[in-house]
Amino acid sequence: MVCQTSPSLKSCSIPYSRDGQGRGKRKHGRTIVTAGVFLLLTACGGREEVDKGADLFAHPAPVVEKPARVGLVVPLTGPHAAIGQRMQEAARLALPDGQSPALDVFDSAEAEGPAHAAQMALESGDKIVLGPLTAADTQAVASVLQSAHVPELAFTSDVTQARPGVWVMGLTPEQQVRRLVDAARTDGRKHLAAFLPDTAFGHALGEGLTLTCQEAGLDVPKIIYHSSDINDITQKMAQLSHGVAAAASPSTPTSTPTSTPAAPEPKEAGPSAEDPLAENDAPAAPTSSSSPTASTASTASASSVPSVPFDALLLGDTGLDLAHVIEALKANQLLTPQIRILGPMLWRAFDGKLGDLHGAWYVAFDEQLRSGYVQTYQNSYHRPPSPVSDYAYDAAALAGALIRQNRLTTESLTQPKGYIGIDGLFHLRADGRMLRALGVYQIVPGGGSQIIIPASRDLTAPSALTTATPAAIPAAKKAEEPKETPLPADF
Repeated sequence: MVCQTSPSLKSCSIPYSRDGQGRGKRKHGRTIVTAGVFLLLTACGGREEVDKGADLFAHPAPVVEKPARVGLVVPLTGPHAAIGQRMQEAARLALPDGQSPALDVFDSAEAEGPAHAAQMALESGDKIVLGPLTAADTQAVASVLQSAHVPELAFTSDVTQARPGVWVMGLTPEQQVRRLVDAARTDGRKHLAAFLPDTAFGHALGEGLTLTCQEAGLDVPKIIYHSSDINDITQKMAQLSHGVAAAASPSTPTSTPTSTPAAPEPKEAGPSAEDPLAENDAPAAPTSSSSPTASTASTASASSVPSVPFDALLLGDTGLDLAHVIEALKANQLLTPQIRILGPMLWRAFDGKLGDLHGAWYVAFDEQLRSGYVQTYQNSYHRPPSPVSDYAYDAAALAGALIRQNRLTTESLTQPKGYIGIDGLFHLRADGRMLRALGVYQIVPGGGSQIIIPASRDLTAPSALTTATPAAIPAAKKAEEPKETPLPADF
């Protein structure tokens, strides 16, 4: 197989095979032959003759370097063993047994700890390490690998772990915010604000928004964090809508809704691409509410729509808290076409119930892109993959392809054109951060969504967007997720 240039990408990207078939030694009866780029090596030159009287033992034999191997560090025991097992399975699809390069698997949850697993990977001759899973484990593994100059493709979504030589493969809040800000700028929005939960996820969104606005030359965004208390949400939304500082006196009059939104539905256990930090305690969407209090508040203020200093507002809540936020938005008349509501990928799981936010945007992967991978995984392991396993497949396929080409270098890992993965195009930046091509979806009246800005096909463009607006695409039916223990908040 040779290096192919995709007409759409106009780059030399390494394609990942999702549907290839092959034979291996696994008990499942089939493995996947990962599509890679093979470098054909030819030998040139003449033949050296040896004098009959020459001492053949005068010079030592040249040292033959062992073939490069790939290390995988994931939890195979302990509370996150189910997640680690699926990531190991995904990596095996990309690097089947008996094929080059070999995959060495180490348990990050053993008593010796993740740093010991990293040391074992070095002793095994692994030239790149995939994993581990959490932020704390990533830091421990990096402390061993960085001194040996071995690259690490970690599966955490904590962007603070990113640094040269340590790449964060998980979908970070910052990646989502960057895509939303790009889309908002294309939509003519220049003044952004955020109303976010006072959680690790909320603060990651806020930090991402501040950094992205700074890099884009936009005004510093106004960000207000709130607790889960309905009074706190109501009061702080009023402060935001009238431009009052977040530290205003708590005696400021507010209108507090007295109705109680419907209770949230049960949560699907385990981390996912939609819930990168696994701290979504109630992902169920709020139901539409026409409570007397909300109606009265809207009527009372209908004669005067407040003039707010922003034209795009980033939210980060889900579940019952989002229901309270929506009521506060209504009460302060912020659900207007003049203000574009922006939301995280978490909303993809329940956008059918977000009719009250029609016109709002959120980012998400195109699920149709990973359908081939899902089918292959199910055929091999007789269960659907967890969305986080996508990162393990991508990392393993990328490492394997570069090793086969003898191009496992920082320059190759960070090539500007990026690579095509399970969920679309991605680019590893030199600073350890990652750019992902995410689509932008718009909530439609009555709930549900349609894609309005497809995922970019070129991450090197000044604004990785296209203004094409295709017809509505029905949301794909989600496969039932395996039961897994949720990750800690620092995942």
